[in-house]
Formats: sequence, C-alpha cells, structure tokens
Amino acid sequence: MRTLAKRLFDIIASGIGLLLLLPLLLAVGVWIKLDSPGPALFRQTRVGRFGVPFTIHKFRTMRDEPGAAITVGHDPRITRVGAWLRNSKLDELPQLWDVLRGAMSLVGPRPELPRYVEAYPADLLQSVLAVRPGITDPASLAFSNEAELLAAAPDPEREYREVVLPAKLRLSAAYAAHASLANDLKLIFATLARVARG
Repeated sequence: MRTLAKRLFDIIASGIGLLLLLPLLLAVGVWIKLDSPGPALFRQTRVGRFGVPFTIHKFRTMRDEPGAAITVGHDPRITRVGAWLRNSKLDELPQLWDVLRGAMSLVGPRPELPRYVEAYPADLLQSVLAVRPGITDPASLAFSNEAELLAAAPDPEREYREVVLPAKLRLSAAYAAHASLANDLKLIFATLARVARG
C-alpha cells in the first residue's frame, strides 16, 4: 500500500508539474538551442530500480566535447546557459517526465552510471536498488556542493569513488529503509527551500 501511495503521488505531482511548467520547459529548451549547437535535452543511461537500466533526461548544460567523466568546478565544456541551469537546478526538470513514465520517483536515491553501481558494496546494493531512483533524496541535500568538493580534490574521480559515493550510499540505504510519503514530502519541501535559497 505504501508503494502504491508513493507511485500515485508521483504520477499526480509530476503530471501537474509538467503541465504548469510547460511554458518554462519550452522557453529553456529554445534558450539552450540558441546558446550553443546541439540538442536541448541530454540523455544518459543510468541504473534504475532492481538494477534495470533506463534513460534519464536533463537539459543539456555542456558542449559535446571530450573531457573528464565527472564534471567539477568551472568545467570549460559548461555553456553559459548551462552554468545558470546547474546553479538553479533547473537542468533536472525534464526528469519529471521520467517520474511520470515510472522510471523514477520524485524522491529516491539518485540514479548512478552503471560503472559506479558496479562498485556498490554488496551490503548496500540490494537496499539502494530496491526503490525507484529519484530527483532528490537526503544524499542530494547533504552533497549539494558536490562539484566544489570534487574540484578541490587532487583526483576528483578517486575522491568520488572512495569518499563521496560511499557516504551517499549510506544515506540512500537509510532512506530506503524508512521510506514513507510523509518523509518524501519533507524532503521535497527541503529541496525546494534549498533551491529557492540558491
């Protein structure tokens, strides 16, 4: 019943959100196209519930140029519009579609790339992947300055794998163990407040 209520809430909230935000979504898409060559949306394979891969959608914030897998600090590939979208977190809005179609939830562990999921400890793998990945979660709030943390590290990739990822996984596992609609609402409001504060 708890899972059904969560899914029903996701459908209603994401559907209303997409309808209300449609003018903004279209305007941002046009802005991205005018700012730099390439598609308005960025698509990437992530690992979803029960380890099933899915395609995540975001507004494109970078140029299609070679570079590091992890984006840190003032990456030169980030476009002018992209920098604003990242700072405002509006680049995540297309994921409302991923929520509506059932690949994601509004709240849940952030979906990772397959190569990072392969590094999940066995004791956390099952619990973290037992719930739908989400747009926000406790780890997202705790590591809202992740790009700055990684930019300050001598080896950002190693820092992510050995320090940031394990900490995020512990928070995600704790969320999955105590997931509830009431807790999700608290996290949604906390996320909106964080975004409003910039």
